[in-house]
Amino acid sequence: MTKKNLIVGQSGGPTAVINSSLYGVVSEGLKHPDTIEHVYGMVNGIEGFLNGNILNFQEALPGETLSSLTHTPGAYLGSCRYKLPESLEDPVYPALFTRFEELNIGWFFYIGGNDSMDTVSKLSRYAASVGSDIRIIGEPKTIDNDLVCTDHTPGFGSAARYVASTVREIILDANVYEKNSVTIVEIMGRHAGWLTGASALARRYDGDNPLLIYLPETDFDQEAFLTKVQDCLKKNCNVIVCVSEGIHDAEGTFICEYDS
Repeated sequence: MTKKNLIVGQSGGPTAVINSSLYGVVSEGLKHPDTIEHVYGMVNGIEGFLNGNILNFQEALPGETLSSLTHTPGAYLGSCRYKLPESLEDPVYPALFTRFEELNIGWFFYIGGNDSMDTVSKLSRYAASVGSDIRIIGEPKTIDNDLVCTDHTPGFGSAARYVASTVREIILDANVYEKNSVTIVEIMGRHAGWLTGASALARRYDGDNPLLIYLPETDFDQEAFLTKVQDCLKKNCNVIVCVSEGIHDAEGTFICEYDS
């Protein structure tokens, strides 16, 4: 059997476990020397690859040093925000696949979120259109937990725990004062409320803060919100409100776009 090479890249914002996903791909690839000769990494994602930036994992992290990836923060290979063109007729596609052929690539792995999976989809469709047998594989990565057809994505659990613990600390700080206060905590997740919903894990008993949680999956009513805050203040000195960055009104306008 003719040996092929494997290449893997990381894209988008790093998560707490994106390097563990990288370790999984690389370590498994190295277990098959009969079919995989070299395991390459794209430095700074598909954009770096287009500029010729790659490394050989057998040389960069030989032997047992590879396992250090599992507790290495950030994204070991670096990242990018590069989006492939919508048209498969764009010259970037033949340029990419020419480079794949030069490196004798048989497997392409891309670790990332929605934009990265979009890259995987476009490369897969182009590969099919030109009869390429390269296996194009996407590995999910997003703290927002917003990838279709996944129950939960690597990275979400760590971020959810961070949100819950941070909100709990805010609650404890607010509780030391008797003077009424309202603290609004804005949490990431423009179109998905999973992280904001995780703030509920900060509650220790029924009626504990955060008393109000607002997700982008439902419309935000400003007047109803103010009424609820006033009602909460009648029973509590401190009100913690957790809101997603993507909350919007019934017309779809983001609240962050309102004039102050």
